[in-house]
Amino acid sequence: MGKTQASIEQYCRQEAETASLAKNFAASISQMLSKEPLTHLNISLEGDLGAGKTTFARYLIQGMGHEGKVKSPTYTLCEPYPLQIGKAEFTAHHFDLYRMKDPLEWHEAGFVEYFDVPGFCLIEWPEKAEGTLPAFDIRISLIAGAEENDRKININAISELGLSVLNAMNTITK
Repeated sequence: MGKTQASIEQYCRQEAETASLAKNFAASISQMLSKEPLTHLNISLEGDLGAGKTTFARYLIQGMGHEGKVKSPTYTLCEPYPLQIGKAEFTAHHFDLYRMKDPLEWHEAGFVEYFDVPGFCLIEWPEKAEGTLPAFDIRISLIAGAEENDRKININAISELGLSVLNAMNTITK
């Protein structure tokens, strides 16, 4: 039995390392969703402008099997990506709340229903919603380094579900 780990921290010095971490994270989510296809996961993606949040999201969503462009939902607030693992179908909802003017804007847009469907919600700039979002299972924070592709990435489990995803990730990376 592997050691339970509530957080993973990695220094990425090039985009390829960020891609690898995001794809390993995608593999652990895929593993969970293949076992429990009705599961829903809420993931916050935090960091300053230019820290690499959208880059991480792109590699995560593509790592889940999406073929094609993953665009920043800066103006649309949310981009849905239908995905499939085996026979299980689910959706990755990628939110970017940076341009929100009111904390309940995401709610008024009808996005609240996305927090119950199988798959996951990945939310950039969750602090813009000022506590109106459902509880998170995982918090990912990115801190940009001195060089363009340098970043420190922390992935923290906040719930039991988040903990199971991080534990699966540990077995994938070993």
